[in-house]
Amino acid sequence: MSLLNQFITNIAKQNLFQKNDYLLLAVSGGADSVALCELCFQAGFTFEIAHCNFQLRGEESDRDEEFVRTLGEKYGTRVFVKKFDTKGYAEEKRISIQVAARELRYSWFEQLLSNLQPSTLNIQLASFNRHFSSWLLTAHHANDNIETLLMNFFKGTGIKGLQGILPKQGKIIRPLLFAKREEIEVFNKENNLDFVEDSSNLSDKYTRNFFRHQLIPSIEKVFPQAEDNLIRNTERFADVEVLYQQSISLHKRKLLEQKGNEIHIPVLKLLKSKPLKTIIYEIIKEYGFTAHQTDEVISLLKSESGKYISSGTHKIIKNRVWLIISPVNTLEANHILINENDKEVTFEAGKIKLKIPNQEVRINEPGREGVKINEMATLDAAKITFPILLRKWKQGDYFYPLGMQKKKKLSRFFIDQKISITDKEKIWVLESNKRIIWIIGKRIDDRFKITDKTKKMLTIAFKQW
Repeated sequence: MSLLNQFITNIAKQNLFQKNDYLLLAVSGGADSVALCELCFQAGFTFEIAHCNFQLRGEESDRDEEFVRTLGEKYGTRVFVKKFDTKGYAEEKRISIQVAARELRYSWFEQLLSNLQPSTLNIQLASFNRHFSSWLLTAHHANDNIETLLMNFFKGTGIKGLQGILPKQGKIIRPLLFAKREEIEVFNKENNLDFVEDSSNLSDKYTRNFFRHQLIPSIEKVFPQAEDNLIRNTERFADVEVLYQQSISLHKRKLLEQKGNEIHIPVLKLLKSKPLKTIIYEIIKEYGFTAHQTDEVISLLKSESGKYISSGTHKIIKNRVWLIISPVNTLEANHILINENDKEVTFEAGKIKLKIPNQEVRINEPGREGVKINEMATLDAAKITFPILLRKWKQGDYFYPLGMQKKKKLSRFFIDQKISITDKEKIWVLESNKRIIWIIGKRIDDRFKITDKTKKMLTIAFKQW
């Protein structure tokens, strides 16, 4: 089967894209990307071209840019070109040139795909009267995949990294992963295709080039079928990854309990799970934690209550028999003034409604309109001075709990009520004239309760998000 037929068959078999979708080809001008252009052209796909000039090889970089522009003329399609200050970006971000180039090009490709409108395309989309998708196509092939597999293996990776390069990730499609480098070279010769050589591809100072020129040829001297075996291994590892993810999903369903914006995990059940380290990592990585923090979480399982570790976005806290994964709140409106005429106030934890009922005062009425007792405060309006302050509690706060004549610090009250560390972080209070009138959702202050002398009462209902 010709390379063109394999190309068309592979796209259909893997359902990579549809005939009338918009294709943006990432073209360097090298042999692989030139072949990709010709294959798309011969297959009847309509496409446009994007070229990155990283300005790293002087005149050679400019030569590549001009060559790619001629490809646009050859295929009668538009060419987008972007010049990057790659060295400056790498220095600013303190990253390698290779990482900088990757970040710059994929960020630009994403912008191109999101900003292009149907009216600007070289496709008569209106005539199709259908929705279309847009994709970025790169010319990665089977040998690139082998190199990636080996680099991932030696750097250290999970099963996912042993799949190598995936044929489809988000908006990025690699339709040439089935083809070896020599097959692409034969196709180029058969079609008399010109291309440019990147001199940096000859230097073994780059890791990929070392694997390509030194390591893999040395391995093939011992195992002549190494390339074919490694290609088949990427397919096997892809199947293993599917089974792996199915197993991880089962463990997560058994272990994770969603409570609001928190994840609660029973410690004893987690300790019985095997393999413990792998399961823990698969749970915590979604919340910004690294593989190196896995051992810290294992230590946390046997620590005293109150210990925690943090990522940039979350905390994992040991609370008695639970591990709690809780978001770190970095942006909070911690103080809200409420005036007498305000009827409803929305804040981080939920919303409260204020009302002075036009009815006879009733003592010992637990709640109204189906509201639970802890979700409503019924207070003596005459004892409250507006504006009242809605804020988060802080260390040193105290109040007189309903039914008590002595003051108590909120921190002590929370301990008595067995309120968890994460729940404490979410507690708000209402304050009148620097005195707490209600720990929202928990307890009112005895000094503001209604009595037989109360003539007008204020009800405040709380609805948690």
